[in-house]
Amino acid sequence: MTGPRSWATLAADEDRYRPFYARFLGLRFVNPGGVLCFVFFEGAVALAALLALAELVSWWAVLVLPVMVAVMVKINDVVAARVVRSAALVPQQERDRFRHQMEPVVGTARVGWIRHSVPGVVVSSAPDSPGTAPSTVVRRPTESG
Repeated sequence: MTGPRSWATLAADEDRYRPFYARFLGLRFVNPGGVLCFVFFEGAVALAALLALAELVSWWAVLVLPVMVAVMVKINDVVAARVVRSAALVPQQERDRFRHQMEPVVGTARVGWIRHSVPGVVVSSAPDSPGTAPSTVVRRPTESG
């Protein structure tokens, strides 16, 4: 391939090293490795065979289950393609604002003394004006006196 290419497009020599399962389904955005492709196909066949041997499903499941897993993987690839395309349409200013909003804030917050957090003190639900003593505080008896 000459000229610029998309990050999702693979050259012919790179495509040769991809697992057959990924090449067969024509996956462009989802790039499963060899082990994951093994689990997708052979794992689905083994699961279907076990279910069929246990007589929980008919023997057609041995054929249908791997096909359904492949359909789901292909749907995932199509959805990933649409997400990438829609993300590319977001202006750079919006991306920067989103990144700024998602930055973690490190620091400490000063928290004042909260009356209802002291054990043994019951405070009424009526609001008090700031700077005054609480109007209805009932102290619970303690074991010491």
